[in-house]
Amino acid sequence: MSTPNPDPPLRTTHSRQRSRSPSPVPSAPIPSTPGHLATRLSEAYHEALNHVLRVNSFANFASCFPTPAARKSEVLRSVWRQISDRIEERAKAEFEDILRERDVVRGLNELEKLVGEAKGRKQKGGEGELPVAPHTLDPQSLYLAHLSPYLHQVQQELQAKLGETQAQNEQLAKGIESQREEVERLVGGLEAVMSDLEGANTVMGKAVEEGQIKREILDVDGEL
Repeated sequence: MSTPNPDPPLRTTHSRQRSRSPSPVPSAPIPSTPGHLATRLSEAYHEALNHVLRVNSFANFASCFPTPAARKSEVLRSVWRQISDRIEERAKAEFEDILRERDVVRGLNELEKLVGEAKGRKQKGGEGELPVAPHTLDPQSLYLAHLSPYLHQVQQELQAKLGETQAQNEQLAKGIESQREEVERLVGGLEAVMSDLEGANTVMGKAVEEGQIKREILDVDGEL
């Protein structure tokens, strides 16, 4: 009587183990060009910067310096233009430095990729498929999964800072508008004073003319 060969059951067991633990699929590389989130962040920042530059118009700037604006308008306009260009240039340069030093574009692209993958897994899970087991993921995907909360926090902080900047810009615009109204009230008061002085000069001129006529009449009477 021959002894049964145990090898086939062992090969079947190993085959089942391999089917339960498939090899991890290499993840796609993270693009270095700005994605949707990075592009939206850049657009929001530039919109806020343009709002600041619009608020700092030459009319608002000149209202703070009425005397130079009246006497040396072109010189004041040149100063305003240099200041505005310097603000825009420095703000854009600092924003690009932050993006480069913090590797924000790559981080946001990774966050966008993770969100897309999570949505895809959720949709597949809703159709009855099992979610991906953590041990089947490659190291980069696991690293990005742990990094996702930090990137989400960074995005919220950037959005909060943008909101704070916009609020400060609105407050600055209100302050400039209040100063402009104050300047207009002062100019109106000066115009009223000038009008009163012109009226007084007219009255005094008439009085002087009448006095001169009276002296001439008296001189004629004296000669007669």
